[in-house]
Amino acid sequence: MVKALQYKRFGQPEVLELVDLPSLEPKANEVSIIVSHVGLNPMDWAIMGHPEVAPNFGVKLPQTFAYDFAGQIDQIGAEVTDFKVGDRVFGTTMKGAATEQLIASTKEPGLYHTPDFIENDVASTLAVAGLTAAVALRKAHVKNGDTLLIGGAAGGVGIFAVQLAQLWGAKVIGTASDSTADFLKELGAEQVAYGEGLTDRLKGKGITAAIDLHSFESLNTALELGVKADKMSTVIMYPEPPAGVPTATGGEAIPSDMEMVLTAIGSHN
Repeated sequence: MVKALQYKRFGQPEVLELVDLPSLEPKANEVSIIVSHVGLNPMDWAIMGHPEVAPNFGVKLPQTFAYDFAGQIDQIGAEVTDFKVGDRVFGTTMKGAATEQLIASTKEPGLYHTPDFIENDVASTLAVAGLTAAVALRKAHVKNGDTLLIGGAAGGVGIFAVQLAQLWGAKVIGTASDSTADFLKELGAEQVAYGEGLTDRLKGKGITAAIDLHSFESLNTALELGVKADKMSTVIMYPEPPAGVPTATGGEAIPSDMEMVLTAIGSHN
């Protein structure tokens, strides 16, 4: 038996229960992973607390909590060739990650080798936040020379987006509270306060692209400043974003997105 943190009804953290589940054997193209770390994301609470959202992610009760993980492979299926017992891995799974053991398919996206320069605690934070940031930048067609406005730059996804955008050669201006100004400066971004008067504060700064990770404030501001919708993206799906602005999720990631995330981390080691 293995321990897992599950919820059998939707609600706040009080619905979480520590339960015993049977140990599982991996099938032909699967691996068994002993989970050492679980990464938490706002979507974990959003799905657990909103039954109307859960079906969009294929969630059915009972559900194991959280989705990002890191750990080590202890068993492999007969047809697995890309992974071996003892490999450190990280990734995301909609089956739920807050469990001592999970089974992951090697034929589906979401499982990655952990580079030697990344510890498991860091690796467990990468799949949802890192990939969401990379997809948002890609969908906004951010390129070298852009001045990018990031709404919600000091959050989990925002921290990745700030650093990835600079790797792509963009200058970053991020909306955030004044208390995070020094933090964002350390990451190489200029902080501007969100709220009333944002458009006026950004005039003359040459904004050419925008991604919004918090609300539609930065998108609407960018539109007022003349930025085209095809140079924007948002992770906010409800209500609908401004016309022509694409949404971005980590589930839309392609291999080069994770390569960019790992490159960003490697550049700081």
